[in-house]
Amino acid sequence: MEQELNTLQNLAKKVVTAVSTGGQLEDFRIEFLGRKGKFSSIMKGLGKIPKEDKPRMGQLANAAKKEIESLYNSKQNELSANTSGNVDDSAIDLSLPGRKPQTGKLHPVTQIMNEVCSIFESLGFSVAEGPDVEHDHYNFEALNIPAHHPARDMHDTFYVSDSILLRTHTSPMQARIMESQQPPLRVIAPGKVYRCDSDITHTPMFHQVEGFLVDKDVSFADLKGVLTIFTQKMFDKDLELRFRPSFFPFTEPSAEVDIGCVICGGKGCRVCKHTGWLEILGAGMVDPEVFKMVGYNPEIYSGFAFGLGIERIAMLKYGIDDIRLYYENDLRFLSQF
Repeated sequence: MEQELNTLQNLAKKVVTAVSTGGQLEDFRIEFLGRKGKFSSIMKGLGKIPKEDKPRMGQLANAAKKEIESLYNSKQNELSANTSGNVDDSAIDLSLPGRKPQTGKLHPVTQIMNEVCSIFESLGFSVAEGPDVEHDHYNFEALNIPAHHPARDMHDTFYVSDSILLRTHTSPMQARIMESQQPPLRVIAPGKVYRCDSDITHTPMFHQVEGFLVDKDVSFADLKGVLTIFTQKMFDKDLELRFRPSFFPFTEPSAEVDIGCVICGGKGCRVCKHTGWLEILGAGMVDPEVFKMVGYNPEIYSGFAFGLGIERIAMLKYGIDDIRLYYENDLRFLSQF
């Protein structure tokens, strides 16, 4: 065994001198020091030698292993030094600034959604979210839109089955919350909604915020006050509001709400079609029939509700004339926000 160890050391010295690459050095390590290498093979015979010779042979084996490891480490350092020396220092300009990775930002629609929610939260409204896939009962019937009601034609609906659909507005949360909670209530419900519609001002999926307030002695003046504060904070301007009579099955009276054009300041331009006004949302007093469906006494409680499109608000705030830009994922457009 002593002779085998001496032969192994001499062979290792001879082989390591021919090593010139990292791959060859790894082959050397495996051949001589690996689990199935030459040194391990010799050590398997240690159990066959006489007991009195084992301590001396063990010392010789340790010395041989350290010698081979030393050869490996020396060659590794030599190869590393040669590699470092081959680097062309002229190709490195340490005065150049580091490359800063580009960070992502929130989508403009998400930014506006967060801002809208923040404004209403500052006015005491809580935020509630509901399912995108909704029951016909909550999407229509509980909001005073029974089957075959003409108002259903206003909502080009994606039906999953006869009674299940993709919600066409976030107003179903109004019925869901009033069913489970008692007044006073002050809630907004942001989320995605779906309709079969697509052009420069409509998309099949868009975002809405439904808001409602229910309590005793709530009046239309309270609705006007809340919406006035909202528009002033949203557009950072003291904008005029105009309420035009309209119709929604779940509010009575109902109104379309216009603001003074944020582009021309009410003077008249292409965006506002030279009227000086821009429509931003629909609103009204909650219809007593809706209260009856959720078990509220309309003789005691009153309330108002409103709904606004986030994309519409974003278009007005940022001066965008094509809603499809939000969903084309063009970084040149999105990086502006």
